[in-house]
Amino acid sequence: MVRRTGAETREEIHAAATRLFRERGYSRTSVRDIAALAETNPALVIRHFGTKELLFLDTMHLTIDDEPLLNVPPAEFGPRFVARLLADDDIRGVYLALVRGSNEPQIKERLQAIHEHTFVGPLRARLTGPDADLRARLAAAVIGGLLYALWVVSDEQLVATAPETLITHYGALLQQLITPPTPTS
Repeated sequence: MVRRTGAETREEIHAAATRLFRERGYSRTSVRDIAALAETNPALVIRHFGTKELLFLDTMHLTIDDEPLLNVPPAEFGPRFVARLLADDDIRGVYLALVRGSNEPQIKERLQAIHEHTFVGPLRARLTGPDADLRARLAAAVIGGLLYALWVVSDEQLVATAPETLITHYGALLQQLITPPTPTS
C-alpha cells in the first residue's frame, strides 16, 4: 500500500464525501462509509474535517456560472436562466444533497445562502423598479418549484418532458416575473 501525504488523504476524503453525499444525501452517508471509499481510517475523516456536518458543508457548494447570462437581454433572461440550470448536472447533485440534509441547522443556513446568492441575487441584479426584490424572490421560488418537481419528487410527466419544452414554458413563467406587463391607466 502506498503511503499518502496528509494533503492527499484530505483530498481523497473530500472526493469520497462529495460522491457519497451527492448519491445518498447527508443522513444516509456515514463517516465510516466516507473513510471506506477514501481507503482511510474514520478517525482521519474527523481529524481533517472536524465533523460530518462540517465535511458536508465543505463539499456541497452550489454555484451557477453567471457568465453565459451576463449579456442576455432582459426580455430573454427567463428561458436562458432555466436552460442554464437544467444543463448543469452538478447543480442537481448539490441541490439534492442540500435539500436532503436541510433538517440540520448549518446545512439549512447553507441552503438559504445558496437560494439568496445563486437564485435571488442573479435575478435581482437584472431587475429594476420598486418591487424588483419581490419579483426576484418570486422568480427564485418558481425556479425552486421546478427543481423540486424534477429532482426531489421526480414528477414523471415533467421528467419525461423534453428539456426544450420545460425551458419554453418555465422560461415564460420566469419572464413574466422578470418583466411584468406595464400597468394600464
